[in-house]
Amino acid sequence: MSDEGASHLHPCARCAKMQRTCCQSTEIFVTLGDVRRIGEHAPGVTFHESRRPLDPEYLGRDDDDPIWAEATVRPGGLRRVLKKTETGDCVFLGEAGCRLPEDVRPIVCRIYPFSFNEDGIDGEDPEYCPTSVLAPVGTNMSTVLGMSRARAESWRKQLYAELREELATR
Repeated sequence: MSDEGASHLHPCARCAKMQRTCCQSTEIFVTLGDVRRIGEHAPGVTFHESRRPLDPEYLGRDDDDPIWAEATVRPGGLRRVLKKTETGDCVFLGEAGCRLPEDVRPIVCRIYPFSFNEDGIDGEDPEYCPTSVLAPVGTNMSTVLGMSRARAESWRKQLYAELREELATR
């Protein structure tokens, strides 16, 4: 994959021209709030499913974030995730990146590249972003994406409010 001639594209679309992206290599958990927002934006589209995670690590308890597994893994080890195409792409991944408007995207997608837990934002998670290629030296991915830590924090709060609300209905 080459980045040649792609400098005008959104950084995530440029990434997709170089390697498999987070939209292709991860299972994207969706809250019931995400399902509602996406469903209102894309009525009639079957975009999520419940299935066991490919990575069994998702089934374990994380002492740094005990609510995560409790809220995201349902009985039988099932998780609600975005569907993927036959090639492994998120159903909303297009040539120019995500086809969903930012305020409709799953909250976990909006927060990325920040890592987080219920207590707050931990910092940036460079695991999937080729920051060294997409960002000038000394610049982090959140700057390239135009995302502030405060904005990520507001989404993190929304995510955990939705997770707690979902737990309360079980």
